[in-house]
Amino acid sequence: MQPLDEELPEISASKRQMVKDSMEYLYNKEFFSNDFSGGVLVAQNGKILYERYSGMSNFEKQEAITAETPLHIASVSKVLTATATLLLIDSKQLALDEKVQKILPDFPYEAITVRMLLNHRSGLRNYSYFIEDKGAWERFKTLHNTDIIPVMNNAKVGLEFTPNTRFSYCNTNYAILALIIEKIAKMDYRTAMKKLIFEPLQMKNTFVFDLEKQKDKVSASYKGNYIKYPMNHLDAIYGDKNIYSTPRDLLKFDMATYNPNFLNPKLLKEVFKGYSYEARGRRNYGLGIRLLEWEEGKQMFYHNGWWHGNTSAYITLKKEKVTLIALSNKYTRKAYFLKLATGLFGDYPFHIRKKGDDLIE
Repeated sequence: MQPLDEELPEISASKRQMVKDSMEYLYNKEFFSNDFSGGVLVAQNGKILYERYSGMSNFEKQEAITAETPLHIASVSKVLTATATLLLIDSKQLALDEKVQKILPDFPYEAITVRMLLNHRSGLRNYSYFIEDKGAWERFKTLHNTDIIPVMNNAKVGLEFTPNTRFSYCNTNYAILALIIEKIAKMDYRTAMKKLIFEPLQMKNTFVFDLEKQKDKVSASYKGNYIKYPMNHLDAIYGDKNIYSTPRDLLKFDMATYNPNFLNPKLLKEVFKGYSYEARGRRNYGLGIRLLEWEEGKQMFYHNGWWHGNTSAYITLKKEKVTLIALSNKYTRKAYFLKLATGLFGDYPFHIRKKGDDLIE
């Protein structure tokens, strides 16, 4: 799928070289210095300006990470879950302000809508916490999406706050959205994501993890010194996490967001606006995307992720049509440093600083 009806302009040789030099400095100074295991990609107008892979998908087997190696994208999965939900809304199978209880009759909270799940204003408690309530769940028994609503009902799990009164980031919202996708699309979440997003966008190295079938087949997750993170009782939940992908596949997804034939522009306006302006500071949240906002009207859209040793960063600069992606399967906060590269493309307050030199811009 092309991002727009017309071809986007090529990037000049001088701009390409500037971005390459700057990113090489950032990579060598920040990423590689931490023995980075994963991939980094920077693109504009769909054209890759910088791309680099290092480390191991499986250290024991000495399997190197390449451009085709799927890595766990952690909470960046929420961006894709939100998009699948919006595609169902776009096709009139679902309404943005529809009550969740109308779709999932056993859902115990009457006031919560689909929009409130998408923008984290539902008031739901995190499933990883409430299953620890006394008698709620058998400790360390594998939890599935289909278990969440029965636990809510049986344990009489309360809300953290009245729905739509404030923002609170909560993985439960997106685990419930996955159930809604399954109900409306009439297929399991893995198949629905494949049919709605991965296949149409030719994201050939992207899939939803299946704990039972793929536990020993996917890229491993590591702590420092390549100590493997064990999977646990929360690794079967999807929607909030558990999508594996590559920087190149995520670039295909990002470019599709510019195509009105993929998702209509009117609905996209609902996605890329903030719903939690009352939150302190400049941070905000749209529908499945984070925002940084400044007084001049400048916006940066992004989502970070962390699950076990997997960390991820997805940044999309809509005005400049820039895509920045960092995925790692060995725990590091360095992936989030990718925002420093936004200063290469516009008047953003983040810059790559080179010792002894002015800002590289």
